[in-house]
Amino acid sequence: MIRLHDHLLPNGITLSCRSAGNAGRPVLMFLHGFPEAAFVWDALLLHFSQAEHGGFHCIAPNMRGYERSSAPAGAAAYRAKHLTQDIAALIGEVCGKDGQLAALVAHDWGGAVAWNLAAARPELMARLAIINSPHPGTFLKALQHSPAQQAASAYMNFLIRPDAEVLLAEDDYRRLWNLFTGMGAVDGPQAWLSDTLKEQYRAIWRAGLTGALNYYRASPLRPPRAEDPAAAAVTLPPEMLTVKVPTLVLWATGDTALLPELIDDLPAFVPQLTLERIDGATHWIVHEQPALVQSRLAAFLR
Repeated sequence: MIRLHDHLLPNGITLSCRSAGNAGRPVLMFLHGFPEAAFVWDALLLHFSQAEHGGFHCIAPNMRGYERSSAPAGAAAYRAKHLTQDIAALIGEVCGKDGQLAALVAHDWGGAVAWNLAAARPELMARLAIINSPHPGTFLKALQHSPAQQAASAYMNFLIRPDAEVLLAEDDYRRLWNLFTGMGAVDGPQAWLSDTLKEQYRAIWRAGLTGALNYYRASPLRPPRAEDPAAAAVTLPPEMLTVKVPTLVLWATGDTALLPELIDDLPAFVPQLTLERIDGATHWIVHEQPALVQSRLAAFLR
């Protein structure tokens, strides 16, 4: 059974969470991306909380700005340091002061937070699993030097517009639905996007889009433009880039927003890397091939 609960963190931020399994067991934490929410992990929470699949205590927070979690005003509140501090504090709440996660599992923007946290605070997790979320080092290089990735990421400059909330809500969220087919549709329309799932998404989006969009507004990792140097003006120190925990990266090669070139240099940043390219899947592989994602995570956790 999925439990709903809120965690008030020492920094004053409240994260609304979904969880399954028993407290006191090794913890798996799952971080969602845009334009999603914690509910996308429900099947994995239920699976890995079962005794025969590890009996983990599984938890998926809605990150700040999403669903019932705190949504502070202003894009500056969504800078990477604040996002990672939230998750570090939540790990402390769930695992205890000196505890660590059995694994942190993350997709899309959740992955961006997870990469940064794993580099800065490796003691907080025994393992890291990333699903179609670029490492900041490879992403920065591509945004600075790859015309193909710059073009693929052009949508990010739409999402930072001051009227993006209004435009995304038009025509029953037409542009948001198009994200699910525009990041690499496989065999036509997405069969997984049922009416029930659509209503779950609508409920999240009706709660407000500003917090979610502020992730893009706060980050300079987007394609440069004449009026905005964005990624072209960024340098990242080496200590922000090296991830020293055992890491699984699942990469759906049909992702047209995040191109396969983003994983080419990963071994330079992640010494203990297990990398699996998955053909026939897109950015939304968690929805498209849940059994495959589940089985690869299970093997990694073993």
